[in-house]
Amino acid sequence: MPSFDTRVPAVLVRLAPDPLHHGTLGAVRSLGRAGIAVHAVVESLSSPVVRSRYLRSARACPATPSPAELTRLLLRMTDELPDAPSHPPVLVPLDDITALFLAECRPELVGRYRLPEQSPEQLSRVADKARLALACRALSLPHPRTELPTSADEAAAMAWSLGLPVVAKWSRPWLLPGGGGLRGTTVVGSLAEVRELYARIPQAGSRLLLQEQLPAGRGLDWFFHGYVDSAGGCSTGATGRKERSWPEGAGSTAVGRWTANPAVDGIARQFLSALGYRGVCDLGFRLDRTTGAYHLLDFNPRPGAQFRLFADRAGLDVVRAMHLDLTGRPVPSHLPAYGRRFVVENYAALSWLTSPGRRHGVGRRGGGETAWFAADDPRPALAVLRAWLAHAVRKGLPALRRLLRSGRPARPHRAPRSSRASRAPSFPPARGLVGAWARRRVRDRKKAGPGECGHSPGPAPSEGRRNVRR
Repeated sequence: MPSFDTRVPAVLVRLAPDPLHHGTLGAVRSLGRAGIAVHAVVESLSSPVVRSRYLRSARACPATPSPAELTRLLLRMTDELPDAPSHPPVLVPLDDITALFLAECRPELVGRYRLPEQSPEQLSRVADKARLALACRALSLPHPRTELPTSADEAAAMAWSLGLPVVAKWSRPWLLPGGGGLRGTTVVGSLAEVRELYARIPQAGSRLLLQEQLPAGRGLDWFFHGYVDSAGGCSTGATGRKERSWPEGAGSTAVGRWTANPAVDGIARQFLSALGYRGVCDLGFRLDRTTGAYHLLDFNPRPGAQFRLFADRAGLDVVRAMHLDLTGRPVPSHLPAYGRRFVVENYAALSWLTSPGRRHGVGRRGGGETAWFAADDPRPALAVLRAWLAHAVRKGLPALRRLLRSGRPARPHRAPRSSRASRAPSFPPARGLVGAWARRRVRDRKKAGPGECGHSPGPAPSEGRRNVRR
């Protein structure tokens, strides 16, 4: 393991409303296991991350996050943390909006914290999906055909031109309101859905993008994680393959594997160099089988949720590399562990339930790590399990009641028991002489009253017995 300056604490910041973000827990464990004191600003103090043994303290983010509010909170924290004045903490953003806010607040935080040299303009150019498309076009980097509609009619026309289904993205997904039912990326299959999404632009808070959908398939989704140090070097860059995702085809990594891909590695490093980028990054790619080109889909200016996949044989990952670099320690070269797997238990379970036939990624060559469960830190996994069980009960019981009500057979209607004639059997349609005789017998029975069936009544029981004896 590299030599860390354990006198310098780390402060992890996540403002986006996602209490089950496993990347935050990965950062807590990674730095905590290295002997570094870890503190966090999280969206909720009920998050499973707060239960980790490696987290020294946690504070809730401001109710209405803004650069000014975040700055005030972080400056108060340096007054409260021991040794912070003499050893300024390393700041680690764990979502896009936090990375953008910290870049905007950087002048006020320098001297009290350590953070990479990043400007709001530089980060907005890659985090904003619309601006990322323009940057790819300017640098001739493969990117799915992207349209920016200005009206609902234009959105429908563009979707038709791209070919349904299309991928709909919000240009600034960090502005999406929590609990509104909007996702950063959605695959839409009809023009009505496109119009409906366009109508929700005021709620989303940013522009709607429509992208050509590159066909999904096994081995087509790749990602690059890296840390670009103060000198512009990226010794910790690595590529991996997404083997399962949730939701399928356009979602987060459920199962990933560390796999060498020189083409993706070269494209990512070329793009980072052209941008003059510094800090941690997470880039997503998809292979277009028809052209053989790897298209850049996303650029996240912070650690990806699955960054722990790329913990090498010495334990080095991008978060540890960031701490080493910002404390003046050398960042050693990566020691690849090809074949290593990273499994997000909750996403992997959902992916398996929706597509159980897909069996790729089941081997154990190269070892691996799970997002939530760790033998040395089990409490976060137990908290996630309780949260999922509670969610299943809340959602499942009403659905079960509806299912039972809809599946219960209706009680058959019973006719009043007035007479035998009212219950006379009916015959199916018949042909010829037999059919005519049967229909006549039914009419006679309906006309006859009780005790009259169109023929003479039989003998009394006693008379019948006497006739038998004769």
